[in-house]
Amino acid sequence: MKKVLAILLIATIALTSLAANGAAEATDGTDTVRVAYMTNYASLCSVMAGIETGAFADEGINVELVEFADGPTIIAAMESGSIDIGYIGHGAHSLCINGRAKIFAFSHVGNGDAVIGLRSHGVTEDFASLAGKSIGYASGTSSELILRWALEEAGLTMDDVVAYEMDAAAITSAMTSGSLDACANWSPATFTILDAMGDDAFVVADNVTFADRSASVASWIVMNDWAEENHDLLVRFTRALYKGMDYRAANIEETAQWVANQLGASYDTIYAQRGDAEWLTSAQLIEQINDGTIEQLYEVQKQSFGDSVDQSTPVSDYVMFDVMLEAAE
Repeated sequence: MKKVLAILLIATIALTSLAANGAAEATDGTDTVRVAYMTNYASLCSVMAGIETGAFADEGINVELVEFADGPTIIAAMESGSIDIGYIGHGAHSLCINGRAKIFAFSHVGNGDAVIGLRSHGVTEDFASLAGKSIGYASGTSSELILRWALEEAGLTMDDVVAYEMDAAAITSAMTSGSLDACANWSPATFTILDAMGDDAFVVADNVTFADRSASVASWIVMNDWAEENHDLLVRFTRALYKGMDYRAANIEETAQWVANQLGASYDTIYAQRGDAEWLTSAQLIEQINDGTIEQLYEVQKQSFGDSVDQSTPVSDYVMFDVMLEAAE
């Protein structure tokens, strides 16, 4: 009896350890990786193309997709051990710079974030019109930064508006019901708001408005311990991601349909998001890594966070260029 209990105890410890370390290996040798995404084309296009074309299967990887609302929430889930790999937009990169996660793959430079205002509520193209207005935003996101920069240009701060912190879905609901004067949100919610409100809603500012201040980089991230314990798996995942990037480049319509299927959204809604970023192929990405372009993008991005991050942190401390290059060999 003692021997049986000992065996059961060992098995329990092994399973607990496996869950804590993330990737689980199936009996057929396939590694299951829990991947966090957000509900838009930008987040899913490469990984869905990789899944549907068999690129991940070819690398011995089973991708288990898990939906999240934003980057900071994804990082919190990774820290808890419930997620292995995650996609984040620009805003959550501040957490990587401050040591909470590491970037192992560049995704794209985006233009999917915006501050949207309602004309009927007194919001105009002049950023100063935001003073005193009720504005919904999600803390730690790229769109929040755009809101703060717009206010700053008008000599305002968040203290000069009635700011409501909420998630993307709540922001969308509040805007379309007219409960807010303006909001900071991201694709596809921005499309939903603009479509629902017609001519009354307009873009006050977006990523392009502040292109001189920041590169709105999106990336794939991992916890440092997980990366160290699963280096080979991380390289294989990145290699499959590259294959997805390349397939997406030549097959945008098909990729948009796959993303729509995953999200339960209409094809037209997802296809409309194809302009949310500049999409690179793997060859273009590697070229830009080698000539220093990608590192410079991350440097500009870091500078945009100001005092909220440690500006002395080298980009190479939190961006794993070695994994990106090894995956391309």
